[in-house]
Amino acid sequence: MGAQPQVNDPEQLTRAHVVPFAVFMGFMILLMGVGAAVEWKHPDAPWWRQDPAQFVYPIQTLVTLGVLVHYRRLYTFDWSLKWALAGIAFGAVGIGFWLLPTVLYDAWGLTGKTEGVLKMLGVAERKEGFDPGLFQHPLASWSALVFRFIRAAVVVAFVEEIFWRGFLMRFVCDWEGDYWKQPFGRARWLSYGIVTGLFMLAHAPVDYAGAFVYGSLTYLLCVWSKNLGACVVMHATANFLMGIYIMKTGNYGLW
Repeated sequence: MGAQPQVNDPEQLTRAHVVPFAVFMGFMILLMGVGAAVEWKHPDAPWWRQDPAQFVYPIQTLVTLGVLVHYRRLYTFDWSLKWALAGIAFGAVGIGFWLLPTVLYDAWGLTGKTEGVLKMLGVAERKEGFDPGLFQHPLASWSALVFRFIRAAVVVAFVEEIFWRGFLMRFVCDWEGDYWKQPFGRARWLSYGIVTGLFMLAHAPVDYAGAFVYGSLTYLLCVWSKNLGACVVMHATANFLMGIYIMKTGNYGLW
């Protein structure tokens, strides 16, 4: 049986598991609005207009991290070496499937937009996106890169697993009752379908296939390990390896 949070206030537990995700997504909505208002893709434009994410992401990272620290006592991770190693292995395999369409696009020498099955599977060009090379000053470039890795491998890993696995899997199992009495990692087809489906929809359509496979593997690890820490390690590993791949290949559209 998975460990349950040792707090008797269900509302407090729900806030702790939902608020960080809501804050994080709130910044994504803000970025959409700010981007539409100020973005100017021109070499003469200041950096914050060429890519508004370059200033929104660091703020999002710090604010969300602060929220996680505020609620830190309400999370049950059950850290262990055994499940951390399992999380690393699952993360490496999961991100391998996620990156496969991009690897194939480059390996096959494709150009332009793809159609049909290839488009559905996410085999597409992924060059345009968050590029720390936008900054000419080395310190600014490295700062942007460090914040990007912290956001992806730390903040996103904690926020999403706390929400998807820590909260939503329980909520789906018993939304009309005391879902906090549900053991962590309880396997139900309904929770698999809803959580994995929403996880897919939280990403861009080009990533749906990768998100489906990755989300399914995370669900499997969650049910097998009954360990939230393992899921966090898996997510952190996957996002870290993806960041390394992006910096080596220039496929900035992946993040």
